Amino acid sequence: MITAISIDLLQHYWWFLISLLGGILVFLLFVQGGQTLIYSLGKTENERTMLVNSLGRKWEFTFTTLVTFGGAVFASFPLFYSTSFGGAYWVWIAILLCFVIQAVAYEFRSKPNNLLGAGTYETFLFINGTLGTFLLGVAVATLFTGANFTVNLDQLISNNVLSITRRVPNDYAITRWNSSAHGLEALLDIRNIILGLAVLFLARVQGILYFMNTIDHPAIYSKAKKQLLYNAIPFVLFFVVFLLILVLKSGYTFIPDTHQVTIEPYKYLHNLIQMPVTLVLLLVGVILVLYGIFISLMKETSSGIWFSGTGTILTVTMLFLITAYNNTAYYFSYSDIQSTLTLQNSSSSYYTLKVMSYVSLFIPVVLAYIIYSWRSINNKKIDENELKEDTHLY
Repeated sequence: MITAISIDLLQHYWWFLISLLGGILVFLLFVQGGQTLIYSLGKTENERTMLVNSLGRKWEFTFTTLVTFGGAVFASFPLFYSTSFGGAYWVWIAILLCFVIQAVAYEFRSKPNNLLGAGTYETFLFINGTLGTFLLGVAVATLFTGANFTVNLDQLISNNVLSITRRVPNDYAITRWNSSAHGLEALLDIRNIILGLAVLFLARVQGILYFMNTIDHPAIYSKAKKQLLYNAIPFVLFFVVFLLILVLKSGYTFIPDTHQVTIEPYKYLHNLIQMPVTLVLLLVGVILVLYGIFISLMKETSSGIWFSGTGTILTVTMLFLITAYNNTAYYFSYSDIQSTLTLQNSSSSYYTLKVMSYVSLFIPVVLAYIIYSWRSINNKKIDENELKEDTHLY
């Protein structure tokens, strides 16, 4: 009994860490959002260089967090990793490609004798900011809307073995993707598109707030304030619509006694009601995001990014939690309801989760280093004089 309780706690603990990483990742997408605004806010070469260098100091944080998120999923919930990353691989390949061209752009944009020209690499940054961010939102949305896969539970030695996803039907495959589009079919679900657009416009809003906080240039600040309103409106609309869809839709409940999955109307609404702390923190997160936008529009301030950023982390973390907590099936199959993934049937072994939990105790140290690095990098706002003095320009 002690082992059963312990592994349940470990599964919930690791899903919380994954949820927190997801929240931090969405906040850090301000880099991608800012990349889509280079030509909207930068009308001169100097202005565009200031914008790119402001983002260039932070782009590694987003990339590292994305890799860490994927690694944490692989180590703690390998069945989910192999099903999603191995089955819906076209979506993930597109996302990774978007991040690869981002790294190339920052490396070569300002190199001397650049044959392709700065404009080519700025286009790469725009593609990464739009397509990469949108597709990440679509991929996350499938946690709520489901996917077309089948899990062969008979091939599992236990609930805690690493699974394998095959591209074609195979009697020995543990998971099988039942669509030849391999993930691209998610783009046919309007609910996925709505969340993808919400994430995209949120990233643009965060990017604007970040520019207002880190760049000392009156013209850029003025243009950023106008763009903030234009992007905040669609973000709020898409996010509210998705929240309404979420609380009104049915979800899938895992029954521990029978290990069966059943449909439950208003499952996510029930989760919020039955987990009041999650509901309160979700509302606090939403309020903080809106407050950060509001004060940035109404006042001459550069602190909006901190309210909005904190709110984003809280909101996204809580949304991730209600996908799996309270006996919720977090990645359900609309091919076979009993193939739906839960914390219980998709996690690593008790030993693996326990050892990794000890390693996770170093997370506060890593966060402290990130905060220190962030403050060191941002100890002075970027201005035109710095472009003349800085020997390393992106």
